[in-house]
Amino acid sequence: MKILNDKKQFKQTIELFERETKKNNEQLSSFIIDQALKACVQVRDFRRGKDIHQLVQHRLSADSSLVKSLIHYYMQCHDMNTAESLFHMSTNKTVYTCSVMMKGYIENRKPEKAIEVFKGIDKPDAVLITLLFKACAQVPSKESLNFVKNIWKKYQNTSALDNHALTAFIGALMRCGDVKHAETLFDQSKYKTLPMYGAVMKGYIYNELPRKAIDLFQLVKNPNEILILLLFNGCAQLPSEQSLNLVKNVWEQSKVRSLRSGNLLTSVIDALMKCGDIKSAEVVFVESPSKSISMHGAMMKGYIKNDMAKKAIDLFQQIKDPNEFIITLLFNACAQLPSEQSLSLVKAVWKKYQNTSLLNNHALTALIDAFMKCGDVKGAEAIFDKLPHKVLPMYGAMMKGYLLNKTPSNALDLYHQIKNLKETKSNVVIYLLAINASAQIAMASQCQAIVDDIPQHLLLNIQICNSLIDMWGKAGCVQKAEEVFANLSSIDQVGYASMIHVYGINGMGVKAVELFHQIPRSLIADYTYVCVLNACSHAGLVDQARSIFTSIESKTEKHYAAMMDCLSRGSLFDEAQQLIDQYELHHPPSPVMYMALLSAARNRRNEQLVESIHHRMKKLFPRLPDLITSATVLLANLYGSTGDMDKASSIRSELSRSGAKKKPGLSWTAVDGELYVSLRKRIM
Repeated sequence: MKILNDKKQFKQTIELFERETKKNNEQLSSFIIDQALKACVQVRDFRRGKDIHQLVQHRLSADSSLVKSLIHYYMQCHDMNTAESLFHMSTNKTVYTCSVMMKGYIENRKPEKAIEVFKGIDKPDAVLITLLFKACAQVPSKESLNFVKNIWKKYQNTSALDNHALTAFIGALMRCGDVKHAETLFDQSKYKTLPMYGAVMKGYIYNELPRKAIDLFQLVKNPNEILILLLFNGCAQLPSEQSLNLVKNVWEQSKVRSLRSGNLLTSVIDALMKCGDIKSAEVVFVESPSKSISMHGAMMKGYIKNDMAKKAIDLFQQIKDPNEFIITLLFNACAQLPSEQSLSLVKAVWKKYQNTSLLNNHALTALIDAFMKCGDVKGAEAIFDKLPHKVLPMYGAMMKGYLLNKTPSNALDLYHQIKNLKETKSNVVIYLLAINASAQIAMASQCQAIVDDIPQHLLLNIQICNSLIDMWGKAGCVQKAEEVFANLSSIDQVGYASMIHVYGINGMGVKAVELFHQIPRSLIADYTYVCVLNACSHAGLVDQARSIFTSIESKTEKHYAAMMDCLSRGSLFDEAQQLIDQYELHHPPSPVMYMALLSAARNRRNEQLVESIHHRMKKLFPRLPDLITSATVLLANLYGSTGDMDKASSIRSELSRSGAKKKPGLSWTAVDGELYVSLRKRIM
């Protein structure tokens, strides 16, 4: 029977067991029972496993090995209640029985119960101590860290600790965040096994120290598959040309080629994708004779990360039986590529799987996000309202969707429903969304109400602080934004850019430029240049903008657009047009630049220039109907402002006949602390 199990011929094992049972079930040894139960687990024949239990029930009090086998069986079947019942009824709890119980709890993600079993054992052996360390690694905390350290100290000079225990101890230390102690133990170990290297590498990756994991790998002479997989994970966490070259070099080694399991293939695809080498990832995927569901997931995730959602969607269509992870990735891809087609696909997949376990909380959260990104707010609300059990990320997806669709008051309504929950008090994302909603509304009283809600410890969070700077700036409370900025313990790129942006939108361009020149060179990002150029634009500081623009080594579309907007606002239309021409020598035309130029020309009532730009935009951007509609509205507004009502009316009538629509405007008013929303229909 063991030979059949080793060959994965589990049905034959069960058939052989049935034949032996008919001969004389009393002569069946514990070993035979154990092999039969293992086969039942593999073929998921749970009824037969329970029948075997009944068959040997009368022998359990005298045979602890049978108890051990049955506990293992029920733990494998995730029936912990029956396993616990067997364990508690057993009068002879051997070390082996306890180890099976602990292992079962760990595999079923119930480490606290495994720890409790360990605490009831007087003289644990190396196996039990190893299992304890693994259990504590699943619940990393100061309490777990102190417990494993005390156990190690108690048994470190005894035979109860072997290399397996040391490896598990290193793993527990790493998971509990004590990297230095783990490193010291590893360095002091005279005989370093491959699993020890693996525990340290895995710990480095868990603690976001991929450079150390990569360096450690390079000290190993003959790495096994697990270490190679961890290397790829480390390189994926530290994407660079150096990481990419290392992944490729290791992957092409003849020894590694012979190890190419599904897990390793998934890991290398993930690393290649995160390092930006999509073609190599595709080659690995296409050349693999057997493509696992996890490999499909790595490809889809990679496409999404590299802004190639269409390829992720196309790949999904090839998968016959997607799991919950694949379905979640599909929703993520459709959210990244919002369209009627994407929305239809999302709805079809949701309808197909809505009554199955495949739509778990992660998938449902991604589903709501996809509906919102595709503009179907009512659809997202319908799904959300019908959910019997709502988790915090679902509220976050709804709030984020409301912000995207410019209905921040709805986001705040949801926030008020959950703000007193215990989980909310420690959730940075929910507070960030509430801050962003308040920033959109831009009312000082509403902003202060949110600040008053935020727990004191989160007011020190750098993301919260940066968002508060932005919020106060949009509410026109520059002094409050400056207070938050001044109290930052350390200022990052976002902090500097946020404060410059605040100065810019409040017409304080000189202060924005002064702050810009105080920023350390290493903390100036692309968006910092955009913020300071926009500040110059709003304040009419053309010369300062020219100087800053010239200093940018690698100029992006946003840099050109911000500089062009500054020139246009200063009525330097010829220079602005020259800048567009300069940009288009090496880049396709930018809709943003043309809209900025058109808007500035409209504000200056330069009818000839507006007509010229509008005509050019219709030729350049025929596939952007919303853009052309906005440009046409500006043209109509120009005619209206200059008194040419016939032309203005003609254009507006044409827009109405074409079915072009503009979203209604919203305004907010606070009365006695209550927020009221007004709908204002926009005229074409």
